[in-house]
Amino acid sequence: MRVALWPDGSEAEHRADVERFLAGEAAEPQTVLLAEDRDQRVVGFAELSIRAYAEGCRSPRVAYLEGWFVIPEARRQGFGRALVAAAEEWGRSQGCTEFASDAHPDNDVSHAAHLTAGFTEVGMVRCFRKDLYQR
Repeated sequence: MRVALWPDGSEAEHRADVERFLAGEAAEPQTVLLAEDRDQRVVGFAELSIRAYAEGCRSPRVAYLEGWFVIPEARRQGFGRALVAAAEEWGRSQGCTEFASDAHPDNDVSHAAHLTAGFTEVGMVRCFRKDLYQR
């Protein structure tokens, strides 16, 4: 599922990230929530962290939905909403008063899911990067 959500990473990279998390060696995510169907098949996940800043937020400690995914055949059945509700509860348990997330500007499915889950869009950011080579 991580590969489907973040296709720029290889399966090996995602596997290594999961192994670091399970070993307690990852700084992020701080927690992972799983959604299971009636047959106890994992159909979705949410990765959460605490950020010192998030767009549109006022507090210095924001619960952040780093990743949120439900397999296509399980969508529109409440699994995504249940993951977000559990994530909100986790954020409250961490002393957070705000919850934030992001999505790629062209990801209409994620945009609609965030709005359905009660998020408010606060802006759109284009991010840039540049390699700095040693001279």
